[in-house]
Amino acid sequence: FAGFWHDMNEPTSFAAFGETTLPRSALHALEGRGGDHREAHNVYALCMARAGYEGLRALRPEERPFVFSRSGWAGLQRYGGTWSGDVATGWPGLRASLSLVLGLGLCGVPYSGPDVGGFDGGPSPELYVRWFQLGSYLPLFRTHSSLWAGRREPWEFGPEVLQHARVALVERRRLLPYFVTLAHLARRTGAPYVRPLWWGAPEDRALRDCEDAFLLGDSLLVAPVLEPGADRRAVRLPRGRWYDTATQRAYEGPGQVLVDAPLARVPVFARAGAVIPVRGEGGGLELEVWAPARGRTGGGLVVPDAGDGWEEPGIERYTTRLRGGRVVVELEREDGVGEPLHPLRVRGPAEG
Repeated sequence: FAGFWHDMNEPTSFAAFGETTLPRSALHALEGRGGDHREAHNVYALCMARAGYEGLRALRPEERPFVFSRSGWAGLQRYGGTWSGDVATGWPGLRASLSLVLGLGLCGVPYSGPDVGGFDGGPSPELYVRWFQLGSYLPLFRTHSSLWAGRREPWEFGPEVLQHARVALVERRRLLPYFVTLAHLARRTGAPYVRPLWWGAPEDRALRDCEDAFLLGDSLLVAPVLEPGADRRAVRLPRGRWYDTATQRAYEGPGQVLVDAPLARVPVFARAGAVIPVRGEGGGLELEVWAPARGRTGGGLVVPDAGDGWEEPGIERYTTRLRGGRVVVELEREDGVGEPLHPLRVRGPAEG
């Protein structure tokens, strides 16, 4: 086995304050002072996550443990991540899934995700696709449901859904180096993968009121479709230039734009000047560079994947700017600047 998935590990009592399956007579040590489960509930789950983490460290000391837990307490992020638990199947559950991941990230737990498709019911093909698309841009991405709620594999919903799911999976795979970079940065800095739009401008009231889109790191803005029947949606953009990654059309923020959102994809925008590590066609690391606006600079951080283990990978820092109508990308070094260490692919018009 590769890790631990802790479920029902509060442990579940199916009644407020215990009794149905967890008698109130069940006592906890609580560091020697004693107490009942009303106080120990979430701390119990935290200790279970710690036990799983430390057990894997002892069993396979050369590998990084993988643990995610339905419950926990402050400090859970030291041992693993979490997920939504039994999120209701429906459009409100889809919207709540994004709120959960954003909120946990702000509370110091960067690794989380929902049950794609919802836990307790049968999603429509449209709802399943939209949930799958959202999940493909979140840290923890997996389908899951109760035994009586039906299957959640993409092929269970027909060929059209399968095709749309395949597109989302391919893009997730392409962005894997970016997710690896965000994981290392979350560990070093505490900044979550998934961030609210106001992350870089908390004073902007319009961004603070926006709850239907998010930043994935510093470079991407994802605007999932959270309502049925929508093939277009309004997207609130922070300050600066943003490129629609599907059309490469440039938009200027701050402001709101109306863009196409067909069932085949959700709108995703790249920040002008961004350097995003992606998986190239040959499987190697490439740098996807979005042209900076004239007179502006950009850049990005890259943490190459060193594989499993405890080796501390280095951070590559890149800057971008326009020179004579061409995009110039430079690697920051202690002794100056150098050439990029990976192949480049420039996107977005380099003018204007």
